Amino acid sequence: MKLRLGMIGGGEGSFIGAVHRIAARIDDEYELICGVFSSKPDVSKKSGLSIGLPENRVYSTYQELIEKEKQLPANERVQVIGIVTPNNVHFGPAKLALENGFHVILDKPMTLSLAEAKELEKTVKATGNLFALTHTYTGYPMVKEAKQLVKSGKIGKVRKIYVEYPQGWLSTFLEGNSDNKQAAWRADPAKSGIAGAMGDIGTHAFNLAEYVSGLQVTKICADINIVVDDRKLDDDGGILLKYNNGASGVLMASQIAAGEENNIKVRVYGERGSVEWQQCDANTLTVKWLDKPTEIYRTGGSYVSSYASHNTRVPAGHPEGYLEAFANIYRNFALTIKAHAAGQTPQPEWMDFPGIEEGVRGMAFIENAIASGKSDIKWTDFKV
Repeated sequence: MKLRLGMIGGGEGSFIGAVHRIAARIDDEYELICGVFSSKPDVSKKSGLSIGLPENRVYSTYQELIEKEKQLPANERVQVIGIVTPNNVHFGPAKLALENGFHVILDKPMTLSLAEAKELEKTVKATGNLFALTHTYTGYPMVKEAKQLVKSGKIGKVRKIYVEYPQGWLSTFLEGNSDNKQAAWRADPAKSGIAGAMGDIGTHAFNLAEYVSGLQVTKICADINIVVDDRKLDDDGGILLKYNNGASGVLMASQIAAGEENNIKVRVYGERGSVEWQQCDANTLTVKWLDKPTEIYRTGGSYVSSYASHNTRVPAGHPEGYLEAFANIYRNFALTIKAHAAGQTPQPEWMDFPGIEEGVRGMAFIENAIASGKSDIKWTDFKV
């Protein structure tokens, strides 16, 4: 049976809302039954009707959605609420939804501040409702394979991690164009928070490095830049990192790398070998060895781990990309919810999706990175 899904945000002019809806539909685990799609009631109504919702299930505010849905019979009301708004409208609806008995799937970064993130963590623990965060890149089968190879110890103790996320789309002052809503809110501190590039894509790089390596950052040394004139938030940065096993790392996130698209890339080096993955060739994982030839792992191969195969839908050679990776988070979240509802223990592969802990660490990354960038101290402790 499909889970009943509601959406907050993602209306007319939204990029990520459509991505969430596609991801939710790919595996037929959800049915979108209600939503509030804009802070403007007329836009919300127009958006909801355009995707086929009945008028009485299209709401004007998220408070109205949660209150009215809660009053419906248990077999009719929404079960999962997806929140796809700008960062400043993450915490309020997520907290209210959890407190009223709904599971939540939330776009990243989790909140506007670390303080909000910690409060939301308390709410998740207090309510017992389930929570997922859409750090998309952890959904790729070969990223999951990389994690399992590192976890198995085959490449030896991790020594070095490089992770980068270059984009070029903000190489000019796009937020000065009132028609560019995507640039406008991301460059607005009131909606985006204290970080620009580090909040938008740096959090993805940070999460990917910790996910694949299984390690956690303990110290940070950041160079944070605003390159484009009149921009209010960072659009470029490089960060040195120390991890809890003694490994060191380098993180780069830039939105002024002219000509670059979204080729997030991670390399993890161990004592005996390394793993390398990049989004522009997402079906390939390169495994390099100290004393034998390089190996190429491919999505759909018979030799991959259960974590990679579980998140693969088609035979080898058929590309699976961003939308499928996004859908893997939605599907695993749905399978976990259904298992809990049935009083069963979810399979480990199902529970392999980003959650509240990753959300808190992501907000800690933002605040530590910006603070380090303003500091004259070379190394500062990574505080959560």
